[in-house]
Formats: sequence, structure tokens, C-alpha cells
Amino acid sequence: MPDTPDFPHPVVDAPPVMFIHGLWLAASSWDPWQTRFGAAGFHTLAPTWPGEAPSVTDARAHASDQAGNGIDEVTAHFAEAIAPLDRKPIVIGHSFGGLIAQILLAADVAAAAVAIDPAQIQGVKALPLAQLRASFPVLGNPANARRSVTLTPDAFAYGFGNTLERSESDALYEHWAIPSPGRPLFQAALANFLPGSPAHVDTTARRGPLLILGGGQDHTVPESVSRSAHHRYHKADTDNDYIVLADRGHSLTVDHGWPDVADTVLDWLAQKGFGAPVSH
Repeated sequence: MPDTPDFPHPVVDAPPVMFIHGLWLAASSWDPWQTRFGAAGFHTLAPTWPGEAPSVTDARAHASDQAGNGIDEVTAHFAEAIAPLDRKPIVIGHSFGGLIAQILLAADVAAAAVAIDPAQIQGVKALPLAQLRASFPVLGNPANARRSVTLTPDAFAYGFGNTLERSESDALYEHWAIPSPGRPLFQAALANFLPGSPAHVDTTARRGPLLILGGGQDHTVPESVSRSAHHRYHKADTDNDYIVLADRGHSLTVDHGWPDVADTVLDWLAQKGFGAPVSH
């Protein structure tokens, strides 16, 4: 599929699109998505996490600058980025970015949200063995809750690149991987045991449409976790959709198949009245 699709009807007066990355991928990993959504007529932005340097090189060199940031701090950071905008944005998040996108949507500061392989919200009880193994490099040491953590190429290959040739996984690691704070992972892991967890999402709030995308081969956020998150909305009087990409892993936003994922999101937005469908 070409990198720049044919959009016969540019978006007129559409909300801006804010991209939110998750742990271990840099904000700049959204650069190709910003180009694609820009071609579709959307204005886009992809802020860094608090303490994250703009470049991958600098983020690796200053890992401790992100240490200690949790879900509340990251969510507040993105809410601050939304505040100057002249209208509510569409928020598109991957992994922990998908959890934060749901929180922002429930707070009614976003027009719509897409959560791609989202980290589990409070109330999701699925805990597959693959997820335990993927999270062990962080959760295996309680001190990591106060640190920034760097994944090894092997850990990245298992958690992100398990559907890829190892050469592609290693290339993605070299190009996009950065250290990230361990605290959000501990907060999500303990969410069902702590009242007032920062991973809580008001699933009955009145707000705009939500799409949850699950990767059928994901190790970091297995499809059963994404599906369980969507089920948390089953009593909500709101627009909540779920799509499974059966053969995709956690790298789906950055690997060779990312254009198909982006076009799936663009088509869903068009169905909800935000722009025109992609011309395939």
C-alpha cells in the first residue's frame, strides 16, 4: 500500500488529531502517521511525554528525566497540551497512550478517541501469560517503579516484534525505542487492588465515540485484554466500537504494516463524520 493514499475529499473544519505514544516508543514514532493524516486534511500534533527529550538520541541520553512520572502526571501533561487548542481534538493513543486517550475522552476534553492495543484500565481482569512475560523486565524489580527503564532488544522483540522478522524488530528498536518510566506499568498492574487507581476510566461518561483496536498476536497487551476493556463499556449509552487485527502484534503502529492500521482508523473516523474514507 502506498505511503500517501488518495483522499478525494479533504477534511473541512475537522478537529485536530493528537497522537499519544506509550511506553518505550518515542513521540516521533508518530511522524509517518502525522504525514498520512495531514494528507487526509487533518492538523496533527504528537507531544512528548513529560521529561521526554524531542529526539530519540537525547531521550536515551537523559533517561532519568522521565523517572517517576505516572498515569496522572502523563494524563495532566496531555490535557495541558489540549487546553490551548480552539476545539476538542481527536486523540489516538497506543498502549499506555490508549489508556490515556480513554481517560481524556471520558473527561470530555476530546471529540473522539482511538485506543490501539491499550494498557488495561481498572476493572479488566484478564492477565494472559504472554503479558506477564512481556512486563517482567519492569515488574520483576519493584525499584523500577521509581526509575526509567530501557528494554533490551530481546525484550523488545518479545513484547513488540513477535510477529516480525528479528531484523525488522531490531531495526525498529534502533530507530524508535527509548527509556520510559516504570511507574505506569506498576499502577496498571495494581489497578484492581487500589481504590482511586489512576487507571480508572469512567466508562459511563457522556462523550464522543471510542474505537478500541486489538492486536490478535500482541504479547504486551493481548487481544483478550483489549476485548475486556471494550466490554467494560457494554452498559454505556455511548458509541463504542471494537476491531481486531488478527495477525498484528504490539509493533503495529510502527512496523511495515502501519499504513493499514492508520487507514483502518481513518475509515472509522469517516464513519463517525470526521472526514472521508480512504480510497483503497
